[in-house]
Amino acid sequence: MLPPISVHHPRYAVLQAHLRQLRVGAGLTQVDLARRLKVDQSYVSKIERGERYVDILFYLDWCRACEADPSHAVTLLGEKGA
Repeated sequence: MLPPISVHHPRYAVLQAHLRQLRVGAGLTQVDLARRLKVDQSYVSKIERGERYVDILFYLDWCRACEADPSHAVTLLGEKGA
């Protein structure tokens, strides 16, 4: 059994960078993305800084809010080493 992945795990750092790249690649500010996700900007910031955990459902919402195909985004994430 694999140990649990925390926000401090190196693979999670890959996820954080990936999420930020999706947002920036979509031309969105943290405020723009937060509005689309119906969360505070600080919530987006904490995710990108590794202070908040992202579950799969929120990941899907993030991708869609950035107008990215979630299945393609997951493939990219895997290729980046997550």
